Amino acid sequence: MNATILRNALQQGIYKVINPFVRLLIKIGFTPNGVTLTGMLLNIGVAVLFIIGAEEGNRGDLRYVGWGGALILFAGLFDMLDGQVARLGNMKSDYGALFDSVLDRYSELFTFLGICYYLVAHHYFLSSLFAFIALIGSMMVSYTRARAEGLGIECSGGLMQRPERVVLLGVSALVCGISSAFLGDDYKLFVPGVPFHVFETMSIFTLPITVLAVLSNITAVSRLLQAKKGLELKAASAPPAAAKKVAATILLLATGALLAQASWSATFPLPDPTFPVPKGIANQLFYLQRDPNTNTVIYQLNVNGAGKLDEDEPIRIFWIRYGEQGQRQNLDFIQRKFAYGVNAKKLAPEKYELKFFAYGKIRFYLMRSSTDKAFHVYTTVANQQMVLDRIFLRIEGGTFWVPNVKYVELTGWNPTTREPIVRRFNV
Repeated sequence: MNATILRNALQQGIYKVINPFVRLLIKIGFTPNGVTLTGMLLNIGVAVLFIIGAEEGNRGDLRYVGWGGALILFAGLFDMLDGQVARLGNMKSDYGALFDSVLDRYSELFTFLGICYYLVAHHYFLSSLFAFIALIGSMMVSYTRARAEGLGIECSGGLMQRPERVVLLGVSALVCGISSAFLGDDYKLFVPGVPFHVFETMSIFTLPITVLAVLSNITAVSRLLQAKKGLELKAASAPPAAAKKVAATILLLATGALLAQASWSATFPLPDPTFPVPKGIANQLFYLQRDPNTNTVIYQLNVNGAGKLDEDEPIRIFWIRYGEQGQRQNLDFIQRKFAYGVNAKKLAPEKYELKFFAYGKIRFYLMRSSTDKAFHVYTTVANQQMVLDRIFLRIEGGTFWVPNVKYVELTGWNPTTREPIVRRFNV
């Protein structure tokens, strides 16, 4: 089991524990932004606690460090709560994600402000230097990811992401405060022949800060290298991102204009047999094909190893590159956000409304069938409900920038009679 799988498993376990509290917050009217703001206020409290400890406590008085660690962990809990409140309460929004990211940075800055103030005030100068280096690394981990994703490159992972940083700081400070009650506030360990002590009670807090300083900057650099590889692959295998975005937007605007003006046609023959039909894909819902090649976008039900639906992201989308070597490949940022990605809004247990990011006027619904007990995607065309199997865009000529879209075709079947249905609208 790799680190990412282990981390995700731990995260899901924590969610199961905190979900009842999340539902209580939703019930009493807490919004995700309210939870995020509460977390930041608690981190301001962490800074205040360390500053009070610096001004009123003695160098060997580590009670403030212990209480600061406890408050760091409690404030860190709200980092998980805001996302769960948004997901379980169907309150996700782009601004909410931005608000959360900005306040998380403020929270971390306030926490390190208090820690650095405490260390400098009590003359732990070397440790305060490492705390400042840890602050630099923490900010660069977040900035590198944000900048890379702004360029359309996935950039995540690493040894020292925000949850790990919060846990390391909080646990080490808490253990330091508790240990002082047993070891003594000013315990020192000397090694014969060494003119200075090699360990003291405060080291329980300052050594992890040093580790954090090193690993956070390693994480930032590794993300930078990961982004470099992603940009090189993108430049080698695709048009420039700006050109790709414009071309996808033009194509989808043309499709949108078509949807707004044309009416659904009569039933047509089944799709062109020269295009491959994806086979052997577990939990496939439907697929999308278009000229000028046979590369196919697959929309798959996203379930875990136990077959349970991922309620936060119920649909997984990926390519099968039939026009190349038939390999599977994830969509890039532009493709997800401007062309083929969908937004899933939970309406009820096991029921989601789906909207393509490119065009949201046609509603699709992910639901479990009462007949075969499997999930399908439903839509209504010409006052007739159908289960969707395939979307096809026929493009004949035009240019890369202005493709000539002839028609869009939906293929599926009647959920009652299971008779095939093909509906097309023409340009």
